Amino acid sequence: MIIYTKLWKTLKDRNISQYKLINTYGISTGQLDRLRKNESVSTNTLDKLCDVLDCTLYDIAEYIKGPETN
Repeated sequence: MIIYTKLWKTLKDRNISQYKLINTYGISTGQLDRLRKNESVSTNTLDKLCDVLDCTLYDIAEYIKGPETN
């Protein structure tokens, strides 16, 4: 499972608000909602966030191994 907990810390560290992501950089409210809920988002959105925040994917996302299913 991919989680985006690191995104919120990186936003804070870069002093960029969600409002600015929406109104200046064109990240949709729907995509931010999906990120908040750790739902899937497009690679284009992740790429744009990395560009805006001048960071790597590892600064905004993390893979957590979920329980194995049979």
